[in-house]
Parts: sequence; structure tokens; C-alpha cells
Amino acid sequence: MTAMIEARDVRKRFGDVAALDGVDLSVPAGSIYALLGPNGAGKTTLIRAIVGLVKPDGGELRVFGERMPQRAVLSRIGYMTQAAALYLELSVEENVRFFARIAGRGDVEEVLRFVELWDRRRTITATLSGGMRTRLSLACTLVHRPDLLLLDEPTVGVDPQLRVQLWEGLREMAASGTAILVSSHVMDEAARADRLGLMRAGRILAEGTVDELLARAGVDDLEDAFLRLSAER
Repeated sequence: MTAMIEARDVRKRFGDVAALDGVDLSVPAGSIYALLGPNGAGKTTLIRAIVGLVKPDGGELRVFGERMPQRAVLSRIGYMTQAAALYLELSVEENVRFFARIAGRGDVEEVLRFVELWDRRRTITATLSGGMRTRLSLACTLVHRPDLLLLDEPTVGVDPQLRVQLWEGLREMAASGTAILVSSHVMDEAARADRLGLMRAGRILAEGTVDELLARAGVDDLEDAFLRLSAER
């Protein structure tokens, strides 16, 4: 399958800290890849490098075959940050419509119904709860139907029922050809992905399907697998 993201020996330091320490990664079209690891593992730095917001110190990073950063490919990427990038004085609908106009395309009603905010479309964003702001941020990320979706801890503060619905929607997007990279520190959520990369201290410790990682670690629980594989490195 065509790789939407290709990372080879990607390295990035911030002072004495090796945020990325030789990361190799490949995410093909039509798949969901989850980066699983604790805070400070390097997940956010890697995603920021993929979208071109951080310049690696070494290695090679390509998106859609283009070496990043590359402005020409940005319109094909949807990036949801941990901190919601929203205009608090605007309404829910106005926020999504703004991002749709920047991209030059997007079905505002469709995406607001997807995140269950259509009935709150006229609500001023500043009055929303944290979970609703997360849902609105996701709507803004999805509205232009990106070919590559980068989600940094996308379901923090989202209730369990909606989390299941969102993952069902992500699965539908992947089935239509979208490549999705998700970062998470929640084991059961990461287990929904096609492949997982266990990340710690700027390195991918191991990657594979859930079954492959469990078999490699010789355990029946993903958290135990992470701990055991971390100890090996």
C-alpha cells in the first residue's frame, strides 16, 4: 500500500533532551496507526515534525512522498492538537465554517452532526465544556476531508459513548483511504488501531498489531506488553 508517512532515523533534540532518537515509521493509506506511550515519550514532537512545525535535526521525513516541511501538501492534512485551536468568541458553526473556507471545501453540517454538536451550532465556543471543545476541534480538523489525519490525544475529556462513535467514524474514514495517525496514552483506545508503535524516550520500542505485540512480550495484556518491551530496551 502507498505510504502516506515515511520516517527514517528521524532525530530531534531540545537542549540535552533527545525528543526523537532515531524514529522509523511508515503509515500507509487506509490504515490507523497509534503511537502509544507516556507523556514526554516524543509523540507530539513526532506529529509536529510530520506536519512541518518542527524541523528534525537528522533523518528523513516524507509525507505523500514529499520531504517535509512542504507547504503544498498541507491542504491534504488534518491536524488536531492537544490544545483546542478555536476562536472562543465565535459560535460552534462559525468556527467550523472558518476552517472550511480556509480549505476551500467542507460540509459543515455533516461534520457537526458527526461530533454531535449540530444542535449546539449557535452556541458561543467560550461557553462550551472541555469535552465539547474537544469535539469541536475534531470537527474543524475533519471538515475538509483530509487524506492524512494527525490526532494528538483526540478523545481526552470525551465521554465513553461518543469515544466509541468517533472511533467508528475514524474506521470509516480509513476504509475510504484516509491514513490516520493517533497519539494516545490510553491502552484500550490505542488497541483499536490497525498497528501500534510503543514509544518511550523518543524511540519506537516495538510496533505491530495488538496480537503481534502481545505474542512478542508473552503476555495477555497490552499494558503488561508495554512494560515488558520497555524493560528490554
